[in-house]
Amino acid sequence: MSLKYAIIGCGRISPNHIAAALENNLEIIALCDIDESKMDTMIQNVKLPADIKRYTDYNEMLNNEKPELVAICTESGKHGKIALDCIDAGANLIIEKPIALSLEEADMIIKNANKKNIKVSACHQNRFNKSVQKIREAIEANRFGRLMHGTAHIRWNRGEDYYTQAPWRGTWEQDGGVLMNQCIHNIDLLRWMMGDEIIEVVGMTDNLIHGFIAVEDLGMALVKFSNGSYGIIEGTTNIYPRNLEETLYIFGEKGTVKAGGKSVNLIEEWQFSDNLDDSEEIKKKYHENPPTVYGFGHNPLYADVIDAIKNDREPYVTAIDGRNALELVLAIYKSAAEGKIVKLPLVKCSTIDFKGRFER
Repeated sequence: MSLKYAIIGCGRISPNHIAAALENNLEIIALCDIDESKMDTMIQNVKLPADIKRYTDYNEMLNNEKPELVAICTESGKHGKIALDCIDAGANLIIEKPIALSLEEADMIIKNANKKNIKVSACHQNRFNKSVQKIREAIEANRFGRLMHGTAHIRWNRGEDYYTQAPWRGTWEQDGGVLMNQCIHNIDLLRWMMGDEIIEVVGMTDNLIHGFIAVEDLGMALVKFSNGSYGIIEGTTNIYPRNLEETLYIFGEKGTVKAGGKSVNLIEEWQFSDNLDDSEEIKKKYHENPPTVYGFGHNPLYADVIDAIKNDREPYVTAIDGRNALELVLAIYKSAAEGKIVKLPLVKCSTIDFKGRFER
């Protein structure tokens, strides 16, 4: 039996979700967006049945259709409230990144989902990249030995037209800046690979050339993990003239790895003292070339969530993973705003706390 599936939000990322839903044989029962034209475009572009149910009110959709799995693809600032309403309605969830814009909402999602045995997956689809899975395998086999440091670089370009397409972008209320929007996938990977538990963070952020948005276009941070390793984060949307790269480095006592490409989808360095594999063969084998920065990860993420629902287990990427990525970005914002080291864990913090930060 295929699960009944609905999507809330039919913007830029939604076709990837619908394609993954179709690929995984979900029964797509409804679309929801406050802008009806976006649903029309989706139906035409993805060739969905013309008579598919369409809603502008997601609560009405939840009540009428009772979907078993819902993807939330709205503007980031609405993820938390919609997720909590979906959990109340008994729907399992795939939530586009970030899981929410406040730690309080993320914690409520985790708590309420646990209470009702609802499966929630944060859509950090790059964890399913073949390159990333291979690196994770090496981490779990302890091939690196002692982890020393890892770095996440996101060197992209976003011009004014990107922000005018959707006015919620580049706002503290509904989005956050380059670290929260563009960099959170790689920030998630860095935290996951380096041991998850963080002691402290020091960060700097600025708005250098995007005067038409309220948030940062450059963010840099140094992270100290509880296992004694360190992380470096560099995120920017100021690269001329187009996206340059997204890279993840892991440096260990006995191994060095670099994943690069548009969305960490290529292994570009693979050196281990155990010589268990041929580095040139690994580079050749773990080499994907997706058409966009979204990569190929949505399909396997959907397959995993469906299996988690059917077998009553936690998804591979959990709501807690989503909270961890959110927490690290908010810790960088807090450190940058206060000009001091921030200790983790953070209990309360939201993008709204930094409103007015770059007002000139």
